[in-house]
Amino acid sequence: MADWQAWQDSWDRQQEFYLPDREERFRVMLDAVEALVGDRPRVLDLACGTGTITARVLRRFPGAVTTGVDQDPALLTIARGHFAGDERTGFVTADLTDRDWPALLPYDSYDAVLTATALHWLAPDPLRELYGRLRTLVRPGGVLLNADHMPDPATPRINAAERAFTEARQVRAREAGVLDWPDWWATVAAAPELAEAAERRFALYGRPTRGADHKDEGAPPVAWHLQALRDAGFTEARPAWSSLTDAVVLALA
Repeated sequence: MADWQAWQDSWDRQQEFYLPDREERFRVMLDAVEALVGDRPRVLDLACGTGTITARVLRRFPGAVTTGVDQDPALLTIARGHFAGDERTGFVTADLTDRDWPALLPYDSYDAVLTATALHWLAPDPLRELYGRLRTLVRPGGVLLNADHMPDPATPRINAAERAFTEARQVRAREAGVLDWPDWWATVAAAPELAEAAERRFALYGRPTRGADHKDEGAPPVAWHLQALRDAGFTEARPAWSSLTDAVVLALA
């Protein structure tokens, strides 16, 4: 039988290779959820991957219910295996660039939409459209939180210093045996319980290669996200957390 908890732990270690402050941004996001909508939220875990946010939501808020949405068949296999039997959770396969994907959800509205390290892969126009669709899913008074790579093009020296610092840290981590993105996917493809789903994943996105595993330097800055969220109809929007090149933006419906 597959050890889904081990796969969750493996995913977390691989993600921390790129985001050593990952848990801090999750804590800030959950603090905002509790402050704005309480401790029994209905949560949409957007681009959920293995269910990282879902796991932390349920650990912090045992009375919550969650819906995870993703298109990646391998990561959803891990998520569904890990949360099998937990009636508080559900997972939906959907392409977030498809305008009709919200029709696949089990609920018409959510108290909170949470997403992390995912939406920077969308070009600005599709991301702006996605924010508009999400506004229709967040109930009045509800909250959207997006934690992602949001570099400021006005600070090129800071961005370059962060990049050099991160790359040096990752060299040390590789020497210590930590798996990066391509190596982690190689272990997934070799696992009997995930091999078929991995091949479907590679058909969608291609096989990961070293050199293509860094964050997209063309991602929009925080100010762009705040304006796009306001344009989508959110009544308030502000940054809730930041590092040198990443941030959490918060929008209130």
